[in-house]
Amino acid sequence: MKLEMIVNQPVIETERFDLRPLRASDAGLIEMYASDARVAMNTSSIPHPLPPGTTEGIIARAHADDRIEDFWAMDASKVGGSELMGLISLVRLDRDQSEVGYWVAPAYWNTGVASTAVEALLAANPHNARTTFASVFQDNAASARVLTNCGFQYLGDAETFCVARGAKVATWTYSRKAD
Repeated sequence: MKLEMIVNQPVIETERFDLRPLRASDAGLIEMYASDARVAMNTSSIPHPLPPGTTEGIIARAHADDRIEDFWAMDASKVGGSELMGLISLVRLDRDQSEVGYWVAPAYWNTGVASTAVEALLAANPHNARTTFASVFQDNAASARVLTNCGFQYLGDAETFCVARGAKVATWTYSRKAD
């Protein structure tokens, strides 16, 4: 019997779903969704095709005592929905700052899941960040809309390496001050 690790991280509730720490049982759904090229191509860090062990590595990182990034599953099981619709994370940065990142399974695109998750995470502010940053690929207008709808302000253009694309990709960078 494998015991679940307890992660010192809050569960953040919304009407539609909860943001909860990752658990080992999430591996199958994370792998299924992260293996989708449409998901991987819109993140900087998910490789495509997804190598064996990647999902277990994400969960192990999420449970590490010395982690700088907290991960939450978007879990709608409390309302009869999926246990995992996507992931959202916060990376601790210097000077009371964090960076948010997220992906949503294609079945839940254009349903408000990402906006609800980002807004809930910002409202909870588990890192007590004064400023939160985010970047999106310039060819992902839907993700840019999520950020602007959640009160993020455009800062400028940059680029980052996308593992799945094997190339640098132009990004838009945003920030939002804590309320």
